[in-house]
Formats: sequence, C-alpha cells, structure tokens
Amino acid sequence: MKTNTQAAFRDSPFQLRGSNFTMMVLKVGDPRNPNFFPVLANKISQAPNFFKNAPVVLDLDDLPPGVPFDFPQFCGLLRNMSLYPVGLQGGTPEQQRAAIQAGLAVLPPSREGAQSFDPLAGTGRSPAQGTGNVAAQQPQQPRPAAQSEPAPAPAPTTVMQKTTLMVTEPVRSGRQIYAAGGDLVVVAPVSAGAELVADGSIHVYGPMRGRALAGIGGDQTARIFCQSLEAELVSIAGLYRISEDMEKSVVRKAVQIYLDNGYLHIEPMGGT
Repeated sequence: MKTNTQAAFRDSPFQLRGSNFTMMVLKVGDPRNPNFFPVLANKISQAPNFFKNAPVVLDLDDLPPGVPFDFPQFCGLLRNMSLYPVGLQGGTPEQQRAAIQAGLAVLPPSREGAQSFDPLAGTGRSPAQGTGNVAAQQPQQPRPAAQSEPAPAPAPTTVMQKTTLMVTEPVRSGRQIYAAGGDLVVVAPVSAGAELVADGSIHVYGPMRGRALAGIGGDQTARIFCQSLEAELVSIAGLYRISEDMEKSVVRKAVQIYLDNGYLHIEPMGGT
C-alpha cells in the first residue's frame, strides 16, 4: 500500500538528482592580456566541433589579487566563441559576488588543491623521492639510555582500498560511466560520443573512440591504457589532448597515456 509520501513523490512534476558531469576549466591568468582571446580563438578553431556550445568553469586561482574582472563582458566574449561559462572556481569574495550577479555559480575549490601530501602517490614524485623526503624530516638523535620505557606502538596504517568498476558491454554514444574512487576497466568497444570517467586509471580492451578522463580528482599517477586509440579526447588530472593534437603514429595503436613533468604523454605499448 502506497503511503501519502510515496504517492506525492511519484506524482511530483520533477525530480532532483545528483549527477557527475565533466566540464572544461578555463584557468584565467590575466584577462587583460591582448592575446588572451585571439589565442583562445585559435585553439577553438583547431577543434570547433569539440568546443561548440561547451560549458566551461572559470578558474581564477592564478589571477593576481586586485586585477579587475568584468564578468558580463568576459562571459559575453566567451559566448561569442561558442563557450558557455556556467561557474566560477577560486577568486576573491568580491569576484565571487560579481560572478553570482553575472549569473555564474560559485563552485567549491578543486579536489586537487585539497589533496593532502602523499610522498608515494598523487604528486608526480617517484617512490624514492617520497621516501627521501620523509626520512629527512625524522630526527636522527640517538635515544638516551635512561629512557627505557617501551617505544609506543606505531600508529595503524590506513590503506586506501581502490575499487575497480568492470564494464563488459559496449559503451554507446551519449553514455557516461564513472568509476568513483578507483579504476575503470572496459572489455568492449567505446563509441564516439561516449565518456569514461575515473578517479583512478582507465583500461579499454577494445577501440576507444569516445572520451576518457582519468584521475579526475587530481591523481597525477593515473594512466589510460587502450587497445586501439581512436579517442576524441583523453585527459589525466585535468590535462587533456584532443584527437586533432594526437600524432598519427599512435592512432589506432595500443597505447598508454600518462603524465610526466606536467606533460601528457601518449606512448605505444609493446613496440606497436
């Protein structure tokens, strides 16, 4: 028997649901630079279909304090270029208030910036470098003989158990699959217009024709592996490359994609 609450929910003309969307972030260093929009227009011209009517989030973390920012004018110029600003990240309280008045949402800080330091993962450091940093912070003085009390038990180590989402059916155009907190493995083709998103790495054992975004929480150690690279876009920790920017030598090849020194690398696997 349906309760009144269930009936009211069923008959409601709308539903509010949470969801995950991937959007481009436009990091604004200096909007007064006369080359800002010409360079952006040139970038868009390289892949107009990809950028057409694309929502973007403005990131002002790199904008020096005190730099004036005319949101209505800036957003109007972006719309003329087929980009649709929908939100703001970072900025001063005054800039955030001005952004709200211009119709933008204020988004929380990126998770990348909120990450705690882990010497072995997520920072691009090698394990050896991370261990060295930890050792350098430890005191080297010998223990006095008079202190004979037993050493305190080491604190229990928290191990983050990653989960893996396995997909065995083809991923059709328009479908998005998100692997929260772990890796995503797809053992079937991925169609153009589909989107794979993971906090960890992405593995595709078939043609990869859509978009693949790994390490979206800022994990720079995440990688993308695919059997046949035909993707529209690949991205790791926010750094991306579109199909027009990929070298022909890696297209339709088995590749791995990773970050090294702040650059996105696409490398054939197995000498293919």
